[in-house]
Amino acid sequence: MEWENFLHQLSNQLEGDLRWDELHRSIYATDASVYRKIPIAVAFPRTVQDIQCLVRFATEYKTSLIPRTAGTSLAGQCVGEGIVVDVSKYFTKIIAVDIKAKTVTIQPGVIRDDLNRFLEPYGLFFGPNTSTSNRCMIGGMVGNNSSGTTSIQYGVTRDKVLKLSTVLSNGDLAEFGPLSKSEFLQKAQSETFEGCLYKMLLAELSSEEVQKEIKKEFPKPEIHRRNTGYAVDALLDSEVFSTSEAPVNLCSLLCGSEGTLAITTEIVLQLDELPPIHSAMVVAHYETLRNCLNDVNKVMEHNLFSCEMMDDIILNCTKKNKKYEAYRFFVEGAPKTLLLLELRSHDPAELSLQTDALLQSLQHSAQSYSAPVLRGEEIDMAMELRKAGLGLLGNMVGDAKAVACIEDTAVALTDLPAFIGEFSDLMARYDQNAVYYAHAGAGELHLRPILNLKEARDVTFFRKITTDVAMLTKKYKGSFSGEHGDGIVRAEFLPMLIGSKNYRLLQRIKQAFDPGSILNPGKIVDAYKMDESLRYEVNRKEPEVVTKINFEDSGGILRLAEKCNGSGDCRKPATAGGTMCPSYHATLNEKDTTRARANALREVLTNPKNANAFNSDVLKEVFDLCISCKACSSECPSNVDMATAKIEFLYQYQKVHGITPSNKRFGKSSFYNKQAARFPGVSNWIFGHAWLSKQIKKWNGIAPQRKLPRISSKSFSKLYKSINNQTSTGYSVLLFVDEFSNYLESQIAVDAYELLIGLGYKVTVVDHLDSARALLSKGMLEEAKIQVDKNITFLKDLVAESTPLLGIEPSAILGFRDEYLRLTTDLPSAERITKHTFLIEEFLASEIAKGTITAKQFTSEAKKIKIHVHCHQKALSNQKVTFDLLNLPVNYNPTIIPSGCCGMAGSFGYEKEHYDLSMQIGELKLFPVLRKASQDTIIAANGTSCRHQIEDGTAKKALHPVSILRHALLPSDQIGNAL
Repeated sequence: MEWENFLHQLSNQLEGDLRWDELHRSIYATDASVYRKIPIAVAFPRTVQDIQCLVRFATEYKTSLIPRTAGTSLAGQCVGEGIVVDVSKYFTKIIAVDIKAKTVTIQPGVIRDDLNRFLEPYGLFFGPNTSTSNRCMIGGMVGNNSSGTTSIQYGVTRDKVLKLSTVLSNGDLAEFGPLSKSEFLQKAQSETFEGCLYKMLLAELSSEEVQKEIKKEFPKPEIHRRNTGYAVDALLDSEVFSTSEAPVNLCSLLCGSEGTLAITTEIVLQLDELPPIHSAMVVAHYETLRNCLNDVNKVMEHNLFSCEMMDDIILNCTKKNKKYEAYRFFVEGAPKTLLLLELRSHDPAELSLQTDALLQSLQHSAQSYSAPVLRGEEIDMAMELRKAGLGLLGNMVGDAKAVACIEDTAVALTDLPAFIGEFSDLMARYDQNAVYYAHAGAGELHLRPILNLKEARDVTFFRKITTDVAMLTKKYKGSFSGEHGDGIVRAEFLPMLIGSKNYRLLQRIKQAFDPGSILNPGKIVDAYKMDESLRYEVNRKEPEVVTKINFEDSGGILRLAEKCNGSGDCRKPATAGGTMCPSYHATLNEKDTTRARANALREVLTNPKNANAFNSDVLKEVFDLCISCKACSSECPSNVDMATAKIEFLYQYQKVHGITPSNKRFGKSSFYNKQAARFPGVSNWIFGHAWLSKQIKKWNGIAPQRKLPRISSKSFSKLYKSINNQTSTGYSVLLFVDEFSNYLESQIAVDAYELLIGLGYKVTVVDHLDSARALLSKGMLEEAKIQVDKNITFLKDLVAESTPLLGIEPSAILGFRDEYLRLTTDLPSAERITKHTFLIEEFLASEIAKGTITAKQFTSEAKKIKIHVHCHQKALSNQKVTFDLLNLPVNYNPTIIPSGCCGMAGSFGYEKEHYDLSMQIGELKLFPVLRKASQDTIIAANGTSCRHQIEDGTAKKALHPVSILRHALLPSDQIGNAL
């Protein structure tokens, strides 16, 4: 209670935000590491003055500040028991670009890839490129001295930081940058807090004995990736401390200091010109790890822009990933390891010569068995596969995971084969099949043991393995922290790695910069124990969580949540592409990420406060803005499906609290629509009447700005009686006419039916079954299960390879692939049906690919089409099938809008409390593109919610793809003439 009073006072002093509720404290308790510490609060400062205020508060009340941006650190840098200072929300400005000097001034919350998109028109870019580049922020890259795939050409973050504006631990502002010897000495004469820092460093590092000790114990200087402790060795090569003519820059010390010395508020970066535009990638395949390592020195004789390694464990993970399985196209056979070798040039002929030379070197070494050459988008796909590696490792089902502890070792290239040989022997002694994932060209290997940190035995191994590898790294005078930092997991080993004298020097530097130890304590010096404060309580009996939905594929819903390793793919902004996570794209609040939902779910289920663990206000809040787009089930490398978890939460929560009347009516909307369809004229008059529609919206919690959906003048079931005169004897299909197509947009169902008939298929209509989508969306699982079982029972003897089931509405038909398999009583029949159930675009696209359907059956009239695809299709199928369908007519010109989610998401966008967010999501990408489209451009959208959202948001009408193709279909006599 005392803290709460103090925090209230602090909150009133900040322009930014301060949160100390249970939800925010729980979701900020972890980063992408194995550690968990509950902070007392989370601050979102808006101004430098806010940060100064936080510093004064921490000093007065003897707490600490933990700086944080995207929270993707692997070593525990972002966890602590004080106040987490999240600058990712408001410190996001790109302040200035100096084209002549090739510099940019930014705030620490600028995302690396966003920065480079901004810089591209200037012909410049920021080189260091991490696997998290689409969401990691420059402030975090400075804190960790990040490197990534491009370091062999462009160096590490430390090489690019020219100036840092900071808040010191006493609240003073200080700017650090390059200084001549005279400027440094002048600074050291100042009596200010900043001046004392220069004075201390001058006294310490001028000592010949200290310099000798640093050179003796620190990693070899040719190892460019080295974050072992504070980079005092980087300061020595300057005119202040040696015969070098180079200026001294304390930014070298602050880079990699993990927020333990100062809090950064502004950064000036040195930029490079954009890389050569022409590129090729040779992917060398190896049967053994040793063969691969033997080639590294050889290939590095070439002018490579990247030299990356991944092993068969990561490759095998991609086989089960919905998104990345297709990215394996270049993998030949079953390699133990791959080397991805990228070459670039401004001249295609020169690039060809470089590629031939590299291939000849590989052929001469005879270590690899295959070396395909990739170009263009193929390179992007291969690098995306490699980037996904860290997240994919989290997709291991069960409690044993690939653990980050020894994953950041870097050695000299000449030492690499011998180091790996000893490392492999060490792993074998622990019966470990380690994961090899590496920036091989830089001598850095991300080597991960597979451990179950819920068991005391493996926690013991966690320490022993880390200790042994630290000693091995020391033997080769390597860096135990190449680019991921010391954090909690490695800081404890610094006295052994750099020697006790150097370690005491680092302690004195920390004491000088932060005498009250308020800045991220427990990292680098005076470290927390590396085997304490883990995410899980060791040897505890995990709670058994009984669910209505079957989560066996993840080992239960708790382990589904635990699959989230914190890599933060869900924090990528809308500008990065993809759909995940729409609510975060709009709010930019951590609580609206998939990661936050998984973290909160793990916390609540692991430490339940009620008999029904799901009876939690924390879960209610964190799931509120989940729009169930299902993007996390495919775009998250760990496939952390929070949309399905939300359905279970709603069901369990409503068991305790009951379901609200409006949610119940939304859940049973197909029943009400069916009743309204009996009298469509009357229903639509009521829906269109100003006062009556206002009362209906108020009664159902619908936003007043929304238009109520109109009932079709005739349901498809009624229309079908008059159009069922087919004579086709062709291939048989079942057409699933869902409740949306039947009652709300029956013409689309007619178009689908007539298109199939016109193409020669024999169509059997199934129009009496409810898909259960609305019931599922509102957590009404008892009713949904009854409907699912009813559907399976009816269809199990009808659906077969020779008679596939085709659906019109993505959210309705794709449930057969998803929730049906988790709910049904008759799983074997459901699985059999699933194999032969398709979105209508999928089926038609496959028939086009076979040549069964051809362009000659359609008009040659020219049309421009913009395609927006339903989120469930993106997650459970693919967008290309819709494109292929609309690309069939010879003069049709379709393009897919990279639109993410439209924002409607079933009833979500209708609900008054969600309306604003729904429209915000639409405005991110979809609405602006459609408003710019010419009047003659056809808008294609296959989701009923999407079409309503487009109309409400842009006043434009979208058509279902089957309607567009139906109208393009030539009459049978014209088809005959065309043939």
